[in-house]
Amino acid sequence: MGETGNTEKAQKKSFWKGLEAEYKKIIWPDKETLQKETAAVIAGAVALGLIIAALDTGIVFLLHYII
Repeated sequence: MGETGNTEKAQKKSFWKGLEAEYKKIIWPDKETLQKETAAVIAGAVALGLIIAALDTGIVFLLHYII
């Protein structure tokens, strides 16, 4: 049983060392890229919202016309 505890500790250390190694591989975007991508996401969300609102309004209009 004593060996299991040591193995678990070794696995935890190995996990954290692996996590640290992977974290160092991350390439963070620069400020300009981050701003462009953020603007693209916001513009896409607004465009999708407008499309959904237009479809919803059209469906409601058609339902009122039919009923």
